[in-house]
Amino acid sequence: QVQLVESGGGLVQAGGSLRLSCSASGLTFAIYGMGWFRQALGTEREFVARISSSGGFTYYADSVKGRFTISRDNAKNTVYLQMNSLKPEDTAIYYCAARGAMTMKFDYWGQGTQVTVSS
Repeated sequence: QVQLVESGGGLVQAGGSLRLSCSASGLTFAIYGMGWFRQALGTEREFVARISSSGGFTYYADSVKGRFTISRDNAKNTVYLQMNSLKPEDTAIYYCAARGAMTMKFDYWGQGTQVTVSS
């Protein structure tokens, strides 16, 4: 059974930083691309960042480029999202997801962690 468990969310002031973690189990982590998405109250879920299976390729939404960094540790089956210079508009539930090499779709999702940025 595949499980993705996010942690590291919380309340932070604008301009602050948080690091989210997503621990994966039940899958061969090193062959999956990983992504972070977020959903603010009353809005649709949106893409934040993704990273290739090896970690050699990353891609970001324009809204977070230069502030957020996605990384992974395949030995620990964990993907991270370092978030700096946080803004109130970054407030959302953040989800990690695993993208299968065959499907090229994000097949597995975590339950999310809340990030709240106060002004």
